[in-house]
Amino acid sequence: NYTSLITCEKSKFNIAGKSGDDFSYLPIIEKVKFITLSQFTLRETINQTLFSIAMNDNNKMMTGELFEVANGILKVVGLDGHRIAIRNIELTSHADDVKVVVPGKTLSEISKILSTNAEDAVTIYFTNNHILFEFDNTTVVSRLIEGEYFRINQMLSSDYETKVTINKKEFLNCIDRASLLIRESDKKPIIIDIADHSLKLNINSFFGSMEEEILIQKEGRDLLIGFNPKFLMDVLRVIDDEEINIYLVNPKAPCYIKDDAGTYNYLILPVNFNH
Repeated sequence: NYTSLITCEKSKFNIAGKSGDDFSYLPIIEKVKFITLSQFTLRETINQTLFSIAMNDNNKMMTGELFEVANGILKVVGLDGHRIAIRNIELTSHADDVKVVVPGKTLSEISKILSTNAEDAVTIYFTNNHILFEFDNTTVVSRLIEGEYFRINQMLSSDYETKVTINKKEFLNCIDRASLLIRESDKKPIIIDIADHSLKLNINSFFGSMEEEILIQKEGRDLLIGFNPKFLMDVLRVIDDEEINIYLVNPKAPCYIKDDAGTYNYLILPVNFNH
């Protein structure tokens, strides 16, 4: 009657099963359009962008990530209305041009089982409705999110009034220390005061206050701006560069953390605060 009996030492389990005829097998995928890349690279790319997607289903498109391949470059984009994460990966193997939106839950599970060995490859096949990952002895198929993705290029800008070059680890550690005084429910912003050779970071909360100063290189105007500290830390944790460049316009406009080579671009919206 489709019942399984499992015994181990003094334990005994009876588990009810179902007929295998009721099991839905993987759909047959036409392996026409595909790309091949390192498992390590795909794993890193997912981890460097997935934190930016929305967790709720209010906007289905925001719960997935854009996978766009053009001219041998894979662009992966995640956004949630407050921030955008973009990674560009140069593909050295076969790469067909495609543009699809992959569910975040699928990518989260994929990243857990991908190899950390840079020499192990993964092949990704695309159809109109499905995406197929093949690597090692594993096959993963997922439905795609249907619809037109957001026009990312219209949200991005290369204009800036202030450019800050700062040590990433020092900046991250400073924000991390400040966040000790913040409860998640408080939504207290971290205030950043940018002057000629220094960046002052300030936080005031129910638990107390903190102020710290970091030496920087600055081009352009002085600026006072507030951010959700978690959004900044999420970005800083996935950037490998020792120094980072931050581009700002004014206290109401988004800031950009990006590199000169164009491999990553992170947009973070500021928050209002009472000075």
